[in-house]
Formats: sequence, C-alpha cells, structure tokens
Amino acid sequence: MTGSGRSNGWRLRAAVAACVAVGGISTLVTAQEAGQPAPPAAATGTANLNINPKRVTFDRLGRSSSVYIFNQGTGPGSFDIQLIDRIMLPNGQIMPLDEAAQKPELKDIVAKLKAAQGMVLLTPRRATLVPGTGQTIRVRAGGAGDTPPGEYRSHLTVTALPPPDTGVTAEQAATQAPNSLSFRVNSVLGISIPVIIRVGPADVRAGIENAKLAFEDVSLDGVAPAKRTPILSIDLVRLGTSSLFGDIEVRGAKERGSALPMGIVRGVGVYTEIDRRYVKIALQRIPAAKESIEISFKDDDTSPGKLLAKVSIAAP
Repeated sequence: MTGSGRSNGWRLRAAVAACVAVGGISTLVTAQEAGQPAPPAAATGTANLNINPKRVTFDRLGRSSSVYIFNQGTGPGSFDIQLIDRIMLPNGQIMPLDEAAQKPELKDIVAKLKAAQGMVLLTPRRATLVPGTGQTIRVRAGGAGDTPPGEYRSHLTVTALPPPDTGVTAEQAATQAPNSLSFRVNSVLGISIPVIIRVGPADVRAGIENAKLAFEDVSLDGVAPAKRTPILSIDLVRLGTSSLFGDIEVRGAKERGSALPMGIVRGVGVYTEIDRRYVKIALQRIPAAKESIEISFKDDDTSPGKLLAKVSIAAP
C-alpha cells in the first residue's frame, strides 16, 4: 500500500525554523487552512519546496512508495533528506522526540511512540534542485518478520542546507573595525511528512466529545482586523489502536444537503501517542439561536469518506 491521502502537494516558504506539515496545523483552523486557495508563494531568488504526497502509509512490511519534491521557487537549493522521530501533543503541535524527551511533563506521551526509524529506508539522502526541477525519494518499509503488531511512525524530513556563501569570509573579517561583531541571518526551509507502518490489521475508530460553541475576536487571515467570530471547539478522540486521519465538517440547518459546510478542517490527524486532540474551528457564519449544528469526522486513511463519528449540539 503506497501513500494514502490527497495528492495535492504542500508548499512552504523559507522560514527561520523548519516546520512540520501533517498534524502540525494550528489549533484554530481558518478558511485558508481548511483547503481554500493559498496566496502566491516564493520570494524572489529563494527555493520554494513542494512535496507530494503529504503522508505515506504502509499496511505491511516490505512495501515501497515514492515521495516527490519539487523546487517551484526562483532560486536553487540543496536539501538533506532524513528520518526524524516526532511526537504529537494534544493541541496538534508536532515536536521532535529528542526535544520532547527533555520535558518531564511529556514523559507519558514520549513513552507511547513506536518509532519507525530503524524500519524505513530512504534513497537518496540529499538533493540539489535548480528552479523547476524535482527529485523522487524512494521509501521502503523494512523490518523483520517477527516485528510485533502495532503502528510505527517516523517523519520524512527535507531540510534546506545553508547556502555556500553563509558566514563571513576571511577578507571580510580582516576589514572589520576593532571590537565589531558581524553576523548573517539565513532562512531555513524545511518540510516534514509522516511515514507510517502498520503491522497487523488497522483499528481505526473515532469519537467526538466536548463540543462547544463560543465567540472570539479573530483575524482569519492574520491581516484583517479581528472580528467577532463563532468558534467551535471539540475533542477528536481516538478509540482504536491505529492513528486517525480525516476531515471534520460542521453543518447547520442551512447547510444540510449542501456541498459547502459552515466549517471544515481537512487532514486532521491523531497519532497513537495521544488519545485525543483538541481542535478549534472558525465557522463561516453565526448560527441562529438554538440552531442544530452537526459535527462529523470522515476517514481519509484506510476507508476514505467513511463516517467515523458524528454528534449534534444546539447553538446558544
């Protein structure tokens, strides 16, 4: 079984720190994060990385898949390709395992991760891409035949290497004034997707709990002035032994039978080291008083489109 999920690539512009793609969406999901068109990407002269697919899932050992990275920016870039173990926190944040291991309060979450670090084979481990070119990364699920049943995960991480002119040359250092300090800030481009290996049958079951509707002053695009916005908060609960990955849809009386829900979050994951994930969704309109609001979660993993959980609440 090769990578599951939608085939659209994920784009990330240069950022000071590498960021994580799937499962790392912000807690408050705006319309743009819910699948709406994104603004044009890439600053002049920078690499702009696209990766496809956004997750890879194997249903058994010995399977292979491919991940494609593409430089759609205006400058060249060299990239390291590696596996990094990461955990998910209940708010959806993705954190490197070595960083999480330093936090005593995350001890229980860290202990539940079954890393696939020694089971996944990647080729190649480095790529240099000029604008308009790409590289296929081969991914293979290895491991011994006596591997215990369960779900194993690591993250395929592509990180930009510093440009060759990073730093200060000897000539530049020699011309500096006494007691002066020179430094250069360089952006780092990074993107990460989960690689999941399931040994044994998948057990994908979900629930929705603690659904509440409130109002907050929110700027949905981070630019426009904040305005009073209806915010739906829920706990997406993992009931089976496998991770969850799917879409949350919110519909009021006006949206029943419509293709356009009043709120939607695509690609929400709940990994096996946590039992539930807290999600807040910005709705597109203010529900009427006592209006019935239906919240559903549909699978986009083992059985795309299958309804896994549904609840209804009444608006205040």
